[in-house]
Amino acid sequence: MVSLRCKAVVKEELEKLGIKYAIVDLGMVEILEDITLAQRKQLKKNLLKTGLVLLDNKKAILIEKIKSVIIEMIHYSEELPKMNYSVLISEKLGNSYTYLANTFSDAKGITIQQFIIINKIERVKELLLYDELNLTEISYKLHYSSVAHLSSQFKRITGLTPSYYRKMKKKRKMNLENM
Repeated sequence: MVSLRCKAVVKEELEKLGIKYAIVDLGMVEILEDITLAQRKQLKKNLLKTGLVLLDNKKAILIEKIKSVIIEMIHYSEELPKMNYSVLISEKLGNSYTYLANTFSDAKGITIQQFIIINKIERVKELLLYDELNLTEISYKLHYSSVAHLSSQFKRITGLTPSYYRKMKKKRKMNLENM
C-alpha cells in the first residue's frame, strides 16, 4: 500500500469480510484474531480486483515494508529526516541495513539508494507542478547538497532539466485549459 486511498480500500475490504483489525498502515495490516482460510482467500480476491496484492511471502512483505517506509518518508512527510536514510529504515524495520539492502537489491534489481533517488525525483516533479517552491527551496526541502546536484540527478533520471520540465507541464496545462 502506498497511499491513503489504498489504506481506505483495505479497511473497507476487511470490514466487508468481518475481519477485525487494529492497524492498517502503509504495507501492513495488524489483524486482531485468526481468520479462516475462506476469509483469507476472499480478501486476497477482493484486493486483487482493486489492484492490491495480499502478500504471503516474508521476503515480499519485507520488500513492501522497505518501499512503504521510503514512500511515506519522501511523499507524505512534511520534512525529510535529518538522519541517514539507512539508519531510519533500519530502525523502523528492526533489521540491519546490510540485510535490508541485500534483500531489496536481490528482489528488485536496484539498490535502496536508487529507489530513494527515483522517489525523490518523483517528489521534485510534484513540487515543480505545484509551482509554490523554486528550485532552491525544493533542493533544501529534499536535502540536496545544492541546486546543481538536484538538477543533475533530475536530468539523469528524467532526461529533462527541472526548468524545462516545469515549462513543459505549464504549456500542457495551458493547452488543456484552452480546449
